[in-house]
Amino acid sequence: MKYKVIYSKRKTIALSIVDGGLVVKAPLKTKDEVIEAVIRKHARWVERHLASQRRKIEMFSSLSEDDIKMLKKSARIYFKEKMEYFSQIMGIKYSRMTITSAEKRFGSCNSKGNICFSYRLMLYPEAAREYVVVHELAHRIEMNHSPRFYKIIESVLPDYKERKRLLK
Repeated sequence: MKYKVIYSKRKTIALSIVDGGLVVKAPLKTKDEVIEAVIRKHARWVERHLASQRRKIEMFSSLSEDDIKMLKKSARIYFKEKMEYFSQIMGIKYSRMTITSAEKRFGSCNSKGNICFSYRLMLYPEAAREYVVVHELAHRIEMNHSPRFYKIIESVLPDYKERKRLLK
């Protein structure tokens, strides 16, 4: 299995999947045998995550320009309705909602109350999309991912953990 190694002043070895490939972060002077042993030990995790990322790449690379335009239009309508619905339930105000082409994140919220959603989220189940809406609205109260932040989400979506898993 091919992989890229990044050596740095760290104490442990970390594996991650980046752009469809395995990246190993290792302490300086870590021997190749040690790195390969860690990869073998976590081979199932690596294969599962590589396959997941390949599926996502295939899903998005097959979209035509017309498909993307249609998804963006649908996303504007869908997220506007969901934002109005959940912001009312949560008693939260937001400034502006926009649709982006972001590849790495499904949504974002800044301190000014502007919330963005990637049109790519439209390819996921509704339960997952609703989770992202509530997640971003919760940032209007807590601009972090603390236990208090997740309590806010849980108060609206008691099954948020299952919904969150749908995004993986």
